This record gives sequence, structure tokens and C-alpha cells, in this order.
Amino acid sequence: METIDAIILGVIQGLTEFLPVSSSGHLELGKAILGDKSVPEESLLFTVVLHFATALSTIVVFRKDIWEIIKGLLKFKKNEETMFSLRIIVSMIPAVIIGLFFEEQLEQLFGGNIMFVGFMLIITAILLWLADKAKNTAKIVTTPNAFVIGIAQAIAMLPGISRSGATISTSVLLGNDKTKAARFSFLMVIPLIFGKIGKDLLSGDLTVSAENSTPLILGFIAAFISGLFACTWMISLVKKSKLSYFALYCIVVGVVAIIFGFIK
Repeated sequence: METIDAIILGVIQGLTEFLPVSSSGHLELGKAILGDKSVPEESLLFTVVLHFATALSTIVVFRKDIWEIIKGLLKFKKNEETMFSLRIIVSMIPAVIIGLFFEEQLEQLFGGNIMFVGFMLIITAILLWLADKAKNTAKIVTTPNAFVIGIAQAIAMLPGISRSGATISTSVLLGNDKTKAARFSFLMVIPLIFGKIGKDLLSGDLTVSAENSTPLILGFIAAFISGLFACTWMISLVKKSKLSYFALYCIVVGVVAIIFGFIK
């Protein structure tokens, strides 16, 4: 992989992991528009490195929250931190089920089906618009809420459905505080990312050579820095009810994708 390609893919991963525009959908669109040869396929190792970078950027942004959760868990008694951790675990269940039992079926949707991506982007736009119009509250995410948000996260495995957009919108539409919804959305994905990284490492398919070390390092740095920016910015946007801008963007890109897929 070329150095510039690694940096570009790193920035795309860092931004779209947090901004509600669907990273998988944009990658599919990029491959379709530029051609598979123009946008290099991400190797398993490169994918793992980029996801580790965005997970690390999330940890940095929410380091105080994570530290409080850890301290609460170490008290070994029922408290706010243990209940929050329980909700995170509950939210993971739908995505884990899909990942374990329907991985092959899911991969079949990532074959350049641009019209499908376009329709999913429009669904993402509708969710963002509805969430943006919802009234803010002081409610926290409950355990039943966490499972429903987890279902939204599982659905967001489809190309074109934004994970952050789907989970934050679902949480807000359930009546939760917008800032707390964003916090829960970003923290709930950390265990899943590390779980996926662990699964890929155990598969034995990851290989590192001197030739690909530089792109890996640059891709990691690009994803980490852009992830820090996007995560912080997204929290501010949700708080200020600015998701409608991304809804408009997703509609425009979705319509273009549908037209492109129709005439292709």
C-alpha cells in the first residue's frame, strides 16, 4: 500500500468512525467511483491497526470517564459504574450475535452495491433528522435502552448505516440526554473493537513486514489524530443539535449513490 493511500484511509477511518456518515458506506462509494484498483483494499492487518487507533482516540477523549468506571468496578459492589458497565455488556449482545453467526451473509452486502448503500444513507439521514428535532432531557441510558441501542449498533453493520448516527439517534429518540447518549455510543464500541482485534489476532492471518510497516504507522497516526478531532467535535454537535447538517449530507450523497448505481 502506498504511503499517501494509508494516510487517506487513516483520515477517513478516524473521521467516519465518529461522524454520522458511515465509514463502510463511504469506502464502498469510493471503490465504486474510483475503481477497486484506485482505492487499495485494506488488508486485515491494516484494518486492525486503524480500528485500534480510533479505539485509542476514544479512550483518550473519555479517559476521565473510563478511569471513574474502573475505580467503581474495583470497589466490587453495586454502584453507578458497575451498572454502566452492565449496560455496555448488554448493548454488545446483538452485535456479537450478528458477528458470530451471520458474518458471511453480512460480507455479501459489501460488494459494490451502490444503490443499497444510497438507500441506507437516506435511512441514516432520517434517523439523524429525527434525533436532532427531539427535545433534550436529563435521562440516563437504562438497561432496556442499552439493548435497543445495541440492536441499532448491530443494524449499523450494514454499509451505509452510520454506527454513531444510529446509536446516538436511537438513544436520543428513547428520551435520553443527548450528551449522555453520545458518551454511551462512543464507550459502548470500545469492547467490540478490542474483541474484534483479539479475534483477528488469534486467527493467525496477521503478518507484519518491513515493507508495510511505514504505511501502518502513518495510517495509525492519521486515524488517531483525526479520530480525536471527530470524537470531540461530534460530542459538541450532538449537544448543540447540529445533526441535521449531517442528515442533509447523507441525503445528498445517498441520492447521488442511487442515481450512480442506477446508471452504472
